[in-house]
Amino acid sequence: MLFTIDIGTSTFKAALWDFNGKRLSYDEKPLSIIKNDGMKHEADPKSWEDAFFECCKKCGKKIGKLSKVEAIVISGNGPSLVPVYEDGRHENARLWLDRRASEYTEEITHKAGSCADAKFFIPKIYYIKKEENEIYKNTKYFLGCPEYLAFLLTGQAKTVFPCDGFDFWFWNDDLLRKLDLDNEKFPPFIRPADVFGELNDNIAKRFGFSKNIPVVSGGPDFFAAILGSGVTQAGMACCRTGSSEGINLCSNNYVNDKRLMSYMHPVKPFWNLSGTINTTGKAIEWASDILNVKTFDDFISLAKKSEPGSKGLVFKPYLAGAHAPHWDALIKGSMQGLGLSAGRGEFASSVLEGIGFAIKDIILAMEESGEKLNALHVTGGLSKCAHLNQIKADITGVCVKEGVYKEAELLGLAIIGSVFLGKYSSYKEACDRMVKIEKEYSPNNQNNALYNNLFNVYKKSRDQGAEN
Repeated sequence: MLFTIDIGTSTFKAALWDFNGKRLSYDEKPLSIIKNDGMKHEADPKSWEDAFFECCKKCGKKIGKLSKVEAIVISGNGPSLVPVYEDGRHENARLWLDRRASEYTEEITHKAGSCADAKFFIPKIYYIKKEENEIYKNTKYFLGCPEYLAFLLTGQAKTVFPCDGFDFWFWNDDLLRKLDLDNEKFPPFIRPADVFGELNDNIAKRFGFSKNIPVVSGGPDFFAAILGSGVTQAGMACCRTGSSEGINLCSNNYVNDKRLMSYMHPVKPFWNLSGTINTTGKAIEWASDILNVKTFDDFISLAKKSEPGSKGLVFKPYLAGAHAPHWDALIKGSMQGLGLSAGRGEFASSVLEGIGFAIKDIILAMEESGEKLNALHVTGGLSKCAHLNQIKADITGVCVKEGVYKEAELLGLAIIGSVFLGKYSSYKEACDRMVKIEKEYSPNNQNNALYNNLFNVYKKSRDQGAEN
């Protein structure tokens, strides 16, 4: 049995699995974001610790006991940063949404020789050194999100380096020297499926785990989601939904396109080509507040009142800047085509379609780089929404596939843990056995033609926003 943990931006999720991909127990806890202003996005890491303990209680109660768990596997959102002090105290986590370091990215990009986005670890740390030096001086370790929880559970400080090609997220001795950052504050690197350490005896005893349980790195959330969605062949892509949305295409080749991110895929010898939309689920939350809609289901019901195309209303979902492929921290969202014919339903529908247009934007950049996408495997909280899945299929023109388990990060962690424990010889073998597709959504050709025309409006709006 495996116990898997994924720390999302707004939800902490946990599940117990057998080695055939059957989920034995599941629990989730809501998480809060501290929004100080438009540039600051923070969370209290203590909430991750509390959520872990609560999930242990509930999952353990459902199956009777946790003594049969053979490993705990952890992933989480990022790049999110937690400064940890010598005495164990910590500052708030600076989430991946945090943009305070934007003023330093040009300097860091020049010294690093590659693009440094404000959301990455080094810009955040450099900002702390320059603007909040007391915090910098008192910090013993700078830890990522899942690394912080692993540190609490094992007492071992380590940093997960996901895979080859991911250097731009992290650091090396030369860059630390150029930025005058203290090397000892940066824990050593490990990879996914490496061990952080053994579970603390007191925690094991408190919740009924066996002694010496390994706490295993599942890598960042996207890494686990790729596996949990069953994306193991070239042409398949994982569409990981949540507060943000990441598109990860499995490709045969390394792609040298600065608009996109290219790094090794979990399944060798493939590569992963990636683009990200910073605010998708967050855009729906934002629109729900404006429209005074209380639940996600109510928002979807409102959107369904609109015809496809939202009467020409086109939404650009850049509510917290743009990541790959546009890399613009200052670009803003917009709503094009407002007129008296557009009502609340069209407003809601245009937000969903704007998410689809942003996904198509990423896919086109991938195709311009020479790659081909032929299936989109959706995961995460938004993947259970059939209406949105159909919109994505209609806009992109590719088949959208929905798995049995929407929390693909957790299933991916179970796959990583199963291979770590020797239950399977490879990630591919484990995925073939453990991942199951529940529904498929084929593109509606009539809607696809309509959306192709509206996408031209979207592109024009996007380009104008980048110029302003």
